[in-house]
Amino acid sequence: MKSRSNIDSSLVTTRKPSQSERGATLIETVIAMLILTIGVLAVMGLLSVAVTQNWNQGDRATRTTEYAQDKMEQLLALNFTDGASNTAVYPTQSTGGTGLGGTMAGNSTVGGIVAGSPVTQYVDYIDSAGNLQTTSTGALYIRQWSISTNSTGNLKTITVVARALSSSSNGGGAPFTTLASMKSQ
Repeated sequence: MKSRSNIDSSLVTTRKPSQSERGATLIETVIAMLILTIGVLAVMGLLSVAVTQNWNQGDRATRTTEYAQDKMEQLLALNFTDGASNTAVYPTQSTGGTGLGGTMAGNSTVGGIVAGSPVTQYVDYIDSAGNLQTTSTGALYIRQWSISTNSTGNLKTITVVARALSSSSNGGGAPFTTLASMKSQ
């Protein structure tokens, strides 16, 4: 009986791997990892910028809504015939302003909400901390309002627009919020 260790070595052939069957070298692996790392870092940087811009724009849009609601509540708290309260300050002062325009009649409107054309006593400015400013210097937000009275004089439409004065991103416009409410006598 033949032992297994005595296998004829002439029958065993060794085959050299072809060029396409060889594995990756250490240098090739390092270069591939370097390219992958650069790509991942670029995407992470882009993602970081996108998340930051989205948060900033969302924060400004939320604040415009909050500031418009605050002004609307201040105006709705006034008496229907109030023509003297100063609503450009907070808390509202009983004199020195225009209130809700007094007893207007005949489809009249006071104030204005046109961007870039604030009407005195129907505008206020807010800084980054949410504090009222007396001028637009240092303000990040502007609130404008108008009050319209119907022809019978028994219904007032109050419109408030709050705008961010600048956009936090390069592609989008500055956010704004418009609120309208009616007050009857």
